[in-house]
Amino acid sequence: MLFLFLFVIVVLGLRSPFAEAQKVPAIYVLGDSLVDVGNNNHLKLSLAKADFPHNGIDFLGQKSTGRFCNGKNSADFFAEKVGLPISPPYLSLVSNKSGSNAFPITGVSFASGGAGIFNSTDQRYRQSIPLTKQVEYDSTVYEDLVQQLGSATALDHLSKSLFAVVIGSNDILGYFKSGSDLPKKITQQQYVDLMVMTLKDVLKRMHNFGSRKFVVAGIGAVGCCLSQRNQNKTSEECNEEANYWSVKYNESLKSMLQGLKSELNDMDYSYVDTYTIFSSFIQSPSTYGPFLFF
Repeated sequence: MLFLFLFVIVVLGLRSPFAEAQKVPAIYVLGDSLVDVGNNNHLKLSLAKADFPHNGIDFLGQKSTGRFCNGKNSADFFAEKVGLPISPPYLSLVSNKSGSNAFPITGVSFASGGAGIFNSTDQRYRQSIPLTKQVEYDSTVYEDLVQQLGSATALDHLSKSLFAVVIGSNDILGYFKSGSDLPKKITQQQYVDLMVMTLKDVLKRMHNFGSRKFVVAGIGAVGCCLSQRNQNKTSEECNEEANYWSVKYNESLKSMLQGLKSELNDMDYSYVDTYTIFSSFIQSPSTYGPFLFF
């Protein structure tokens, strides 16, 4: 899957002082299908599942794992990059929880296929874990860590951990999908502004629970997704309007992160420029080998 490949390339290329393995005790992942490692398998009503072949065909055991790809996804490679085990899906831990100290101190994944910044984004998939709910789960893990380690040690642990946030594509796709009534209710600019402000509130909530180091991904050229191309007569051209507002969202996201860094002096972040690399894939696919496809 192109988006996964893209995110892996960018993340593994991050040069940040907090991306050294010895300084990263845990990775906590929030997001959508690009980083879901199996949470949706535990959602009975969800239509966004990857629990069937050929998902997982290149994963250990060659079985589907709930990842929306053939093998490991970007969250898995990210964990390996900093020398940590893969962060397990939160819902698998909750379903098996028989007492306290159930959450591993090396990280947890809250990501859910179909999720968006807005609670209503997942309606077409019937059920997923929206970002606000993922943060509620994060607060539960925070409380569990305080019980395990004590307040001071837990906060020190979290301050050194990485929090990857990969979300927003489904919100843009939802606005521009065929038959969407959102354009009748809110302008593109208002929608993008609301996305950014909602995400800012989420990041501040996470900061309240000890998060200090963030890896935040912008969104790619979502207008070039098959669902968007299929809306065109030729089924070949990208939806340039969707791409335009993807760029506008990313610009607002970067500005928001810079401002939030000034507001929260102990916050650090790396921004993943998904759009630029994705555009390079589209313009020069042969540069990246014979197996790159859309």
